[in-house]
Amino acid sequence: MSVFFSLRHRRKTAQSAVRRWRHQAVWLMQTLAAAGREVSVVLVDDAEIAALNAAYRHKSGPTNVLSFATLDGEVFPGQTPDELGEIIISLDTARREAVALRQRLDTRMFWLLAHGLLHLLGWDHETSEADAARMRAKELELIAEFAKTRRIYMPKLAINVDHIATIRQARGGQEPDPVTAAALCELAGAMGIVIHLREDRRHIQDRDLHLLRQTVKTKLNLEMGAAREIIAIALEVGPDMVTLVPEKRLELTTEGGLDVAGDKMKLAAVVAQLQGEGIPVSLFIDPEEEQIEAAREIGATFVELHTGKYADAKGTERLFQLAKIETAATLASHLGLLVNAGHGLDYRNTAAIAAIDAIEELSIGHAVISRAAYVGLENAVREMLTMIEKAG
Repeated sequence: MSVFFSLRHRRKTAQSAVRRWRHQAVWLMQTLAAAGREVSVVLVDDAEIAALNAAYRHKSGPTNVLSFATLDGEVFPGQTPDELGEIIISLDTARREAVALRQRLDTRMFWLLAHGLLHLLGWDHETSEADAARMRAKELELIAEFAKTRRIYMPKLAINVDHIATIRQARGGQEPDPVTAAALCELAGAMGIVIHLREDRRHIQDRDLHLLRQTVKTKLNLEMGAAREIIAIALEVGPDMVTLVPEKRLELTTEGGLDVAGDKMKLAAVVAQLQGEGIPVSLFIDPEEEQIEAAREIGATFVELHTGKYADAKGTERLFQLAKIETAATLASHLGLLVNAGHGLDYRNTAAIAAIDAIEELSIGHAVISRAAYVGLENAVREMLTMIEKAG
């Protein structure tokens, strides 16, 4: 499912507003079972929509929304679903209507998107009063449902507390305790705790894992290599999910994604073993089509897209890497995988990743723990959550 927005209007519109409207359109597509389809939304002024209204509906003056279906009728078996059609919305009219109805512009835009999309899906309000009443009822139903669920588009924030354990291990003592740190992160609003139990136990220890399994109230995500010893521990402890990552003894941090395509047989067996015991599995991969398709083939529930190259890039290269991540996230979502992302994300580069619709959760560790040295852990988590909320 893809939603493409384009802005053809003389007046500047904040990109954050366009992202919100795109979120609305994605939600509507999902709710109306339009998965696998594409829709284009074009934001224009009154002059342009008036011209279209005259040419195609033979009516004078501007209107608020027009829909142009690409496909007539149903998609037949064997036919690949593609472009559903185009929705044209006049921002000028939408703004006037929002003022007249004493609504926020976002509220009015949601109704216009819903109205336009329903037309593309075959609903009509001009054929009869009964059809008009039916379409209006559906619009009200969508508005009420979205009011309850609209926050789902802000990606969840999961905090990796490995670096708290790294500080502790530097002195070989008991402080700071990653178990205490995890509790503070949850109190500040984090929706998950991530730890990496390495074979060399350089930071997180077995004791930490067992205590965190007992104390984490949100979700405990255990990162691990596909080593027999660690698999046995995961099966014993039963984290809420496991993320399989590549692991090298001399690396400072995870250096890249798993080669799922090149190691399908081994990874498929591990995925089956863990998921057979009710532990969902995520695969930490580079944002490459081959790796995403392989992850689906071996039965993973999630993929976590490696954002390291994006985080390290500058200028146009960063934009290129961002586009790769967005394309990969969209593909993974289309294939039925849930999508997380992480590695190298900080207070400067996270917003663009958080704005990608398909991404469910961001895993962030080093940046938040570093920030905590200045402002405290709870404040550091809340600052990151605020940034993600604004981006979404």
